[in-house]
Amino acid sequence: MTRVWLIRHGESESNAGLPGGEPGASALTELGRRQALEIADSLSEPPRLIVTSPFLRAQQTAQPTIERFPGAEREEWPVQEFTFLGELHGQVTTTVTRKPYTEAYWSRADPHHAVNGAESFAALFTRTQDFLARLGDREPGPIAVFTHGLFIRAVMWSLLTGITTPDSEAMRGFRTFADTYLVPNGNITELRYTPGKRVPRVVVPLASRYADR
Repeated sequence: MTRVWLIRHGESESNAGLPGGEPGASALTELGRRQALEIADSLSEPPRLIVTSPFLRAQQTAQPTIERFPGAEREEWPVQEFTFLGELHGQVTTTVTRKPYTEAYWSRADPHHAVNGAESFAALFTRTQDFLARLGDREPGPIAVFTHGLFIRAVMWSLLTGITTPDSEAMRGFRTFADTYLVPNGNITELRYTPGKRVPRVVVPLASRYADR
């Protein structure tokens, strides 16, 4: 059996409401660094492979786990956060200033909409399917994946609904799911791949003691 831990990064400066620029550049706060240490301490067995997204906050969250388990293989996969606000790329913004753009994006409900280097909703789900297939091809052994909140929700929603190519209705359904399925900073969700099966089972998420941001 292959156990996969989907780990949301610790609290980032963006999560804390601080100004930020490029989507991948937000660093961990002091709370986020403590959460990263607690994640490393909480893992019950050594991961065979540690995967990180290319975004700084995920890499910083993974560092204490890398230091605790120096024998684990390390790889960077495209499990970065869903970044859809191309209109704001290159600008310094906060959660508050991004809110009207976020609402307009989801109200549009166009799964193929993407501007200025942003990712479309349809492309996000292509990434989730590639990710799940890649996991299914790995040899048995624990895999720790340091990733992001919306990416984890997209993986879970696809597994629960079976939807892999979303239309406008599915996009609206995902928004409702994402608003109600909380994935706090530092949360760990476990998937289990049984030999011979391509679709994993979902284990009840391991709760974080930190509130979602």
